[in-house]
Amino acid sequence: MTRTKFRPCIDLHQGKVKQIVGGTLNDEGAVENFVSEKSPEWYAEKFRGDALGGGHVIQLGPGNSKAARAALAAWPGGLQIGGGINLENAQEWIDAGAGQVIVTSWLFDAEGHFLKERLEQLAEQLGKERVVVDLSCRRVEEGWKVAMNRWQTITEMPINLEVIEQIAEFCGEFLIHAADVEGKCGGVDEELVALLGQWQGCPVTYAGGVRGLDDLKLIHEASGGRLDATVGSALDLFGGSGVTYDELLGWNQGDE
Repeated sequence: MTRTKFRPCIDLHQGKVKQIVGGTLNDEGAVENFVSEKSPEWYAEKFRGDALGGGHVIQLGPGNSKAARAALAAWPGGLQIGGGINLENAQEWIDAGAGQVIVTSWLFDAEGHFLKERLEQLAEQLGKERVVVDLSCRRVEEGWKVAMNRWQTITEMPINLEVIEQIAEFCGEFLIHAADVEGKCGGVDEELVALLGQWQGCPVTYAGGVRGLDDLKLIHEASGGRLDATVGSALDLFGGSGVTYDELLGWNQGDE
């Protein structure tokens, strides 16, 4: 059985490393859980030193390009980049040191209709292994649907295995935030984790609500170890008290 791994994240808002309540992000700002005094590159260097691959840098709104580039330069090829990525700038971000680019909102039109040709073009330009599709979602009556524009707009795309299989033809990984629980440290969306755990294709990283090691164990068990996970507001590196960075390193090394 494979094992769920902790993957690091560097969330950037207004040029600083922050943890926010995901569903509150808009043009005016966001509810902030934590604002770091440390630089983005400090985090990138730390993750590099501990060989914590597969992590992501997310630009939450404008004003984060300089901070993002600093993080990528601190670990060339070691981090994914998301936020404002499109066909025109994707190669620039790879050249700036990103191992992969993450796309969400750009894959949809203003009404939330999926533009498959954009994903096909990006996969052709970069190679599908360099493309991560972010299917961050919100709960709706019939399950979940992908949310775009900083999780404020619900698209037409449902989250199910059929959709994931169709999109996997054009990407190397998925990143899936459960936006309704993101940043609240109130527990993971177990039903979503169980659904995603049925996928047996390319890697999937789940984010949202992880409080500590017990939730990592839950994700591991509910997904058969097929999902990796990020930990944000609960982590001591981000001002949290739910779990320490050293504990997560231990978990990845199989100590728990």
